[in-house]
Amino acid sequence: MGHYLGDAITFLISTLFGLFLFTVLLRLLLGWMRADFYNPLAQALVKITNPLVLPLRRLIPGYGGFDWASMIVLLALQFLEITLIGLAQGQSYWIIGTLVWSIAELLTLTLNLFIFSIIIEAMLSWFSPGPNPLIGLLYRLNYPLLNPVRRRLPSMSGLDLSPLVAIIILQLFSILIIAPLRDQGHILALS
Repeated sequence: MGHYLGDAITFLISTLFGLFLFTVLLRLLLGWMRADFYNPLAQALVKITNPLVLPLRRLIPGYGGFDWASMIVLLALQFLEITLIGLAQGQSYWIIGTLVWSIAELLTLTLNLFIFSIIIEAMLSWFSPGPNPLIGLLYRLNYPLLNPVRRRLPSMSGLDLSPLVAIIILQLFSILIIAPLRDQGHILALS
């Protein structure tokens, strides 16, 4: 029975933290990309994340167009998630290893967010070419990734292959950079 309870607790911790981490990360990235925060979806993100971000923002202001308070909230939440899951599974982790592991997990979450947002943007461009609040946010979010690829790819008679190329590059980054970082953090956390 204990094993099942630990799995259930791990699932709940992962789900709840994952949803909130996703929301804070989206707020951070949309702010960094200078998205329209009058957009109703962006306003919802701000309202959901304000209870944790605003108090910290009073102590740590943004600098250089980057929301450092949101970044610290992300890192603290990811660190706490890994620690709580470890406790639910009867493990304890070293702080440095957990910190490295947390950074790797946040990078993975960021890459997954970009991959899914690129796929959703591409699909919406096929089926919903009109104005839509979601399309505007996705375009603003993905522009820094897709625009350099679009400039380097030759025109293909109206066929935009930049989402495919960007996703391949993101996956390679995940395999070559983030996976070894996560493994190293996991090893350090357990030693």
